[in-house]
Amino acid sequence: MEVISSIGRRKTSVARIYMTAGNGEITVNNRTLEDYFPSEILRTIVRQPLNIVEVDGSYDIKVNVDGGGPAGQAEAIRLAVSRGLVDIDTEFRPPLKKEGFLTRDPRMVERKKYGRRKARRRFQFSKR
Repeated sequence: MEVISSIGRRKTSVARIYMTAGNGEITVNNRTLEDYFPSEILRTIVRQPLNIVEVDGSYDIKVNVDGGGPAGQAEAIRLAVSRGLVDIDTEFRPPLKKEGFLTRDPRMVERKKYGRRKARRRFQFSKR
């Protein structure tokens, strides 16, 4: 039984996945997908690559995800799953690339600057 491993990142989240042929069980940090992501939208984001190449339910996926918030983690998992599917079969690459699931989203939080309240927000200006 071959195990495909891949990594996905988004903002400060890092997802490492291990895919094996199976019956579609997705485990995130030793919890079920439904337990880890109560939001239907985030569960949909995780399953998007599987649905696009029509293999939902044919791979067991074990995920270790760390850092960031729920949305960043879900998108990091999506990238890792997409990369894993391409490793399994190169035929999956064009539809996943068309949807943009193989592109690492480079947007990060801008750091706070000194003399400012946030990254760009200034303190309130008082004329008098």
